[in-house]
Amino acid sequence: MRMASRGASVPPSLPAAPLSIRVSGVPAPALPGIACQSPTFSFSSDSRAPSGGSPGAGSGGLKYLTEELCITRMRLVILDNYDLASEWAAKYICNRIIQFKPGQDRYFTLGLPTGSTPLGCYKKLIEYHKNGDLSFKYVKTFNMDEYVGLPRNHPESYHSYMWNNFFKHIDIDPNNAHILDGNASDLQAECDAFEKKIEEAGGIDLFVGGIGPDGHIAFNEPGSSLVSRTRIKTLAMDTILANAKYFDGDLSKVPTMALTVGVGTVMDAREGRERIIIYIISTMCQVMILITGAHKAFALYKAIEEGVNHMWTVSAFQQHPRTIFVCDEDATLELRVKTVKYFKGLMHVHNKLVDPLYSMKEEN
Repeated sequence: MRMASRGASVPPSLPAAPLSIRVSGVPAPALPGIACQSPTFSFSSDSRAPSGGSPGAGSGGLKYLTEELCITRMRLVILDNYDLASEWAAKYICNRIIQFKPGQDRYFTLGLPTGSTPLGCYKKLIEYHKNGDLSFKYVKTFNMDEYVGLPRNHPESYHSYMWNNFFKHIDIDPNNAHILDGNASDLQAECDAFEKKIEEAGGIDLFVGGIGPDGHIAFNEPGSSLVSRTRIKTLAMDTILANAKYFDGDLSKVPTMALTVGVGTVMDAREGRERIIIYIISTMCQVMILITGAHKAFALYKAIEEGVNHMWTVSAFQQHPRTIFVCDEDATLELRVKTVKYFKGLMHVHNKLVDPLYSMKEEN
């Protein structure tokens, strides 16, 4: 699936060509394996800047680029097991943050999931931080969801989950870690305020998500609108049954409602605001979905091989121009052999996103 970058028109008859980005007339190296269509266009990261400006003007660093337009594809990264999938995802997040060059006036904004799937990824990110390779000092996070009515200090609340499994182990400013309040007096106002905070942060640079066995992303249960925003959601019985393991197997203890970002909220993850990373600029994926385990194999099949369907909300990300699915072998059991071979044949391209692994030690 190929889609054009926002704001540019690409005639369908244009031939495919390797990615080439020109800055001040100097071409960057072509990226192998990335199919592109290549009309040249200029853009500015600052709409107030006059035309004909020069590179380096303004606070954003590189302000004007002449770029060969790259048509990106949906990626499926298949690793042998859960640990390798978690490590690949953590490396990708690490590289994205470091390449972004965050600072006091330039925060990287990260959307985060909960559940069992991202735990391995969080452990690796904590490891990178403790080794001095990664800092979250200039990172803002927005979590996808929270139960309604569960006390914030309850061991199974997503506030507790995030602080115990991730935030307390890194150097993020607590004021920059945003989680929905499922005990707010006005839940809809809380949802609206959350959308506003995302907007004020400039949008999400990278949204990391997980899915349920029924293909729901965040708590966007089957049947959810694919253009939905942050809202109150009644949980499906399949979700309640899946979450009962966290509540001693007692269904009566499992919350039946939650606050969740919408599918449209995640789909809005930025396509690349003012990127100053030269020829990497058009290969960055802005939504990364982690899918592991045989019990999620049918959901991955629905996400990859069938059409967009609101009964499988994860399928909506076929229409996002920069989506990457990261999975283990077990999650591919329902895919066609041809599909698995095709995406495994692209691993040498996908691995360029995480190899080499960057370090803030080197940046400093």
